[in-house]
Amino acid sequence: MPDSITKVVKRNGQVVTFDKEKVVNAIFKAAQSVGGKDRRLAEILADKVVHQLALTKKPDALPSVEEIQDIIEKELIEAGHAKTAKAFILYRAAHAKLREGREQDHATSGNIPYKKIWQVLNWAIDHDCFSIKRINERIANGTYPQLVLEANEKYQADVKAAADKILARRGQVRIVIIAGPSSSGKTTTTIKLGEVLQQQGFELLAMNLDNYYFDLSHHPRDEFGDYDFETPEALDLALINQHLADLLAGKTIQMPRYNFKTGKREEQTDPLTLKDHQILLLDSLHGLYAPMTQSVPAEKKFKIYIESLCQIKNHDGEFLRWTDVRLLRRMVRDSWHRSYNPKQTLEHWHYVRRSEIRHIIPFVGTVDHIIDGSLAYELPVYKKHLFKYFPDFVKEYREDPKRQDAYIRAKRVHDMLAAFTQWDDESVIPKDALIREYIGGSIYKY
Repeated sequence: MPDSITKVVKRNGQVVTFDKEKVVNAIFKAAQSVGGKDRRLAEILADKVVHQLALTKKPDALPSVEEIQDIIEKELIEAGHAKTAKAFILYRAAHAKLREGREQDHATSGNIPYKKIWQVLNWAIDHDCFSIKRINERIANGTYPQLVLEANEKYQADVKAAADKILARRGQVRIVIIAGPSSSGKTTTTIKLGEVLQQQGFELLAMNLDNYYFDLSHHPRDEFGDYDFETPEALDLALINQHLADLLAGKTIQMPRYNFKTGKREEQTDPLTLKDHQILLLDSLHGLYAPMTQSVPAEKKFKIYIESLCQIKNHDGEFLRWTDVRLLRRMVRDSWHRSYNPKQTLEHWHYVRRSEIRHIIPFVGTVDHIIDGSLAYELPVYKKHLFKYFPDFVKEYREDPKRQDAYIRAKRVHDMLAAFTQWDDESVIPKDALIREYIGGSIYKY
């Protein structure tokens, strides 16, 4: 038995004595959680872990706790102990989440019920896509197209679960609000929820509140000449409330049209009437913001929150940030749909995050249902569209003291995309998939 492993490096950098018994305990606890009772088997597997650790040990280098845990995971899977391996992976993920919770940037995600995050993580483990490494392996072994189908089915099931809750309040709910941060998938979710409810006999009426933006010329610019239209006050709240009240009263309104390419409302409006047998669907970044719909009684509203709750670890064992996934979505979409180049979107993102933290995340606890809008297969696709820009972003912002927020974000996203295997064939992605809202080619009109 190799005995060359005597020291190990903890996550905080502290060097401590290596104790094989801790490896045995970790394996046995995972096994116990799924009904295992053979400690001797855990000891045998621990010996294999130590042996593999010694074989892979680099000269004059000490193994880290993360490296040991990676080998435990690998040995469990290769030995055919799938249930124990899953329990161990979940254990690691839970503790990683606890560590992340102590970091300021992740504190704002605490309003998402942990049960929901746990469900998403559990699904990712079951479908072998909980890390960049595993997703790359699915590309390499030819099962990536199957992952596309699996992820789309998961999202569709989440939408149906929301629809079932609405159906349970049939006759009471008149307005369904679909809210969430930028590029979380609100528009596609609105369409798909409508499809599910229509199958149950409901007639639905969509009302996109993005049409209620004030003209950009009414908004102040910052020192970079950038507009801040991410706040709820960038929308005509008074007109929204008046129109909602009128619709519930059976009146016909004239809904404005907003042109994102010109930054102005168009002269033409669209008449809209909510009939007694219809439900109004509202798709809005700030749909949970109380003043947005204060003219509507609470019992007549059903509130849905959607977020990209991706549970994917990088090569360092850290979970990818939800906001980075949404940034890439918006960069792709803005480049072809809203006449914003990727650089402009990146530089504007600090407004997006500030508004989310102030005006969206605090209200998550008031919703009736949370939908996971993440797609385990999407990042290899975005690499094709966007990775080529990031080396220049990193270089440009590195020495600019006024753009350090953009530099930190650009460097982090650059490193994330660099780790993924690129996927080029978008024909494997269904035309009704949520990702089509961003990369184009959808059967839906946005």
